[in-house]
Amino acid sequence: MGLRLRGVSKRFGSTAAVAGIDLEVPLHGRLAIVGPSGCGKSTLLNLICGLDEPDEGTIEVLDATARAERLARCAWMPQRDLLLPWRDVLGNAALALENRGMRRVAARRQVAPLVARFGLAGFEDKRPAQLSGGMRQRVSFLRTLVAGKEVLLLDEPFGALDSITRADLQQWLRSALDAEPRTVVLVTHDVEEALLLGQRVAVLSPRPGRVAAAFDVDPAIVEGGRREILRSPEFAGLRDEILSVLEAVT
Repeated sequence: MGLRLRGVSKRFGSTAAVAGIDLEVPLHGRLAIVGPSGCGKSTLLNLICGLDEPDEGTIEVLDATARAERLARCAWMPQRDLLLPWRDVLGNAALALENRGMRRVAARRQVAPLVARFGLAGFEDKRPAQLSGGMRQRVSFLRTLVAGKEVLLLDEPFGALDSITRADLQQWLRSALDAEPRTVVLVTHDVEEALLLGQRVAVLSPRPGRVAAAFDVDPAIVEGGRREILRSPEFAGLRDEILSVLEAVT
């Protein structure tokens, strides 16, 4: 099992953020979480990776329950890329290796072969200000993968991008995760994105967030090109079912 949450609840003062959350993600499985704003989606990511502790319930990350052990097993990618403006593409991507004690030159050398695979060939020496939003997110994801953690927590990674760039990166991320399997939890407001990237989709209720419903995504309905997938009756039917649940709980 990659992740297991049992009866997880968290309060901040008098505000209940999440309550009684039960979720499981198999090793190298991909869970997408959708729900209304403020329902505790990002709080769940913080709890999983040990940045915060639940008031009730248990969290296991690769069988580890201690906060420090969970943190050591997780890599977190936020909506903002958080690239260092004074570092070039290689320098930003190699940062996780340097933080683990590797010398800068060696870290850059290790990351260099991955740059082309992430669609960044020819931009190795460019600074973040010289990159498009989509390219910055690719660098951010490369840095997240290079960290070598088994569990990836993706918090609205494409939320700030335009629709065309977002669609392109959704396709790209699917391929990247197929090539580099990880246990993934993706938080998103976009139901189509949840279906394209997740193997299971959990719908949270308004605060305090509870699991209102969960849906398995048949791999057959997300095969092929994006346009064909979105037009298929099977994909549209599952999307509409999830949207109906969201409308019912809000």
